Amino acid sequence: MSEASGTSPLGGRRLLVVSTNYAPELTGIGPYATQLAEHWAASGARVRALTGLPHYPSWQVEEEYRGVWRTVEIRGGVGVHRRRHYVPPRQTALKRAAFEASVLATGLLAPPPGRPDAVVSQMPSLAGGVLGARIARRHRVPHIPVVQDLMGAAAAQSGIRGGGRAAAVAAAAERYALRGAALVGVIHESFVPGVRALGVDPGRIRIVPNWTHVQGPTADRAATRARLGWPADTPVILHSGNMGLKQGLEVLVDTARLAPDVRVVLMGGGNQRDALCARAEGLPNVDFLQPAGAEEFTDVLAAADVLAVTQRASVLDMSVPSKLTSYFTSARPVIASVADEGGTADEVRRSGAGVLVAPEDPAALLEAVRKLAADPAAADALGAEGPRYVARHLSREAGLARFDALLAEVLPDTRGSHRR
Repeated sequence: MSEASGTSPLGGRRLLVVSTNYAPELTGIGPYATQLAEHWAASGARVRALTGLPHYPSWQVEEEYRGVWRTVEIRGGVGVHRRRHYVPPRQTALKRAAFEASVLATGLLAPPPGRPDAVVSQMPSLAGGVLGARIARRHRVPHIPVVQDLMGAAAAQSGIRGGGRAAAVAAAAERYALRGAALVGVIHESFVPGVRALGVDPGRIRIVPNWTHVQGPTADRAATRARLGWPADTPVILHSGNMGLKQGLEVLVDTARLAPDVRVVLMGGGNQRDALCARAEGLPNVDFLQPAGAEEFTDVLAAADVLAVTQRASVLDMSVPSKLTSYFTSARPVIASVADEGGTADEVRRSGAGVLVAPEDPAALLEAVRKLAADPAAADALGAEGPRYVARHLSREAGLARFDALLAEVLPDTRGSHRR
């Protein structure tokens, strides 16, 4: 047992974190689940994580895990229990259902041994939420699901084939995972109405925003641009992260088609990458990059002139992209091509670090890019608001403290300054 367990209110506690995504995945919810579990382990708790095989955002299992069915690793003091599952290279409602069903089946058949004192699950994975609820009920311990996305709404809003039929099934799974929870965490207040509609008492809902899980840029910006082959006098608009249906990234390819003098960079992977490559065929001003490593990630972001977050017009209250925390850290202005009434727009407005344009409108997006490119001082001033917002609201210390407070609420004999 670590020295921290002698003084920490979590010392000796047995905690289970359920998250389909986990390190070594660098984007999405994986870094949050990892840092949370490792934080509790460092505080003296005995932490296990039940997770899948690394596959996001490429939706391909990483090479070193291919052929693996079950494995246990020790990462950052956490016992990481991985279970094999189906990974669909392309997304349809049926294939997504098969993915979730396989995660649920292998998790139920082979959960980590022992009785936890509390279970924390990360959702958008429906299977993760249901697994967390089932394990917590089996052992009669508190369950705290954390809503990162509402999958029922996602199925209805994202444009996935068969999404209308899938929405009711997804909502039923979310209802099962959430209604019996001791507390429900949501990463943004825009999720509260959707969670309440699933039968959760508003008195059990807590706001637990994602924190910035990356370090700020350190490399010389001009040198990074030169290494990437981006001319100093060419405006570069970059999107980093998952290339899925709900992102509506066609708007960026179509923007590049309107403006040969603007370079559009799509960095990452996802089930829509091949379709986007085909759409961009013949456009010399569109680049597709593999995800940057952790050591250079924010340096690449900071080398761009503008960072883009895009969503289909139908996406309203089901998602606030985790990429925003990294964007803000990079100190570059954000252009959000999203619905004005959604949670993503609220977060960009609140940060003061970006501008909003109509979703799925290449002309509007291009106008915003040209305006920022024409006034570098204004663009720099806008981008500088990002790190300030991170320091005020999105620090790792503040984010992890909110989760400590959740545990203090549900574990009656936990002592510490975060107890409510």
